[in-house]
Amino acid sequence: MLVAAAVCPCPPLLVPEVAAGAAPELDAARTACTDALGVLAAARPDRLVVVGPADSAGPEQYPEGARGSFRGFGVDVDVRLGAGNDTGGERRLPYSLAVAAWLLERTGWADAPIEGLAVGGPLAPERCIQIGREIGGRPERVALLVMGDASACRSLKAPGYLDERAEYFDAQVARALGTADVTALEALDTELARELKVSGRAPWQVLAGAAGSTPLDGALLYEDAPYGVGYVVAAWS
Repeated sequence: MLVAAAVCPCPPLLVPEVAAGAAPELDAARTACTDALGVLAAARPDRLVVVGPADSAGPEQYPEGARGSFRGFGVDVDVRLGAGNDTGGERRLPYSLAVAAWLLERTGWADAPIEGLAVGGPLAPERCIQIGREIGGRPERVALLVMGDASACRSLKAPGYLDERAEYFDAQVARALGTADVTALEALDTELARELKVSGRAPWQVLAGAAGSTPLDGALLYEDAPYGVGYVVAAWS
């Protein structure tokens, strides 16, 4: 059963070495992510499942100990998903799960075994929800760390340029995540999310499926759009 969830954005810029001189601009987001992970630890789960977006539809599973790197951004930063042995061969964590691994390392996570799951934009909502239900239906106490960004179209300099629909879409997402509104997350417009370059749609719908009818309270810890990309941090408990 799902006992807690944390929702965090996944830009590599959260890693200060990647952000370099702009690192202080996301300090508030980093602090909020730390607070959200604290909620997960307080729930004392038997297992942590980290869910994040990837380029392919997936789902793709990553074992504890799987490695990731930010060397593609010109920095000497490597991460590992938990403390297990790396049995993933040459397959490396997608950046969303690498950011999650960095957050977990930063907060010293040692509260439960970890597994990773990547789901991409092409994955249908029904499949995302089904995957979530399978996770939430486990007999053990499960916590979710859900990575994903809202729209990338909030300003003229945003990766997706300015789209007038983006601000309202992000506001609805923030409300749903901040209030643990499962129904609203399940009903997210897949096509609109694609047009607005929303990476978090599939992971959020996995969360919705995992929560199901479990009575969880939500709290919105951070919502902003630096660099024209919507970032939301929330905690469910």
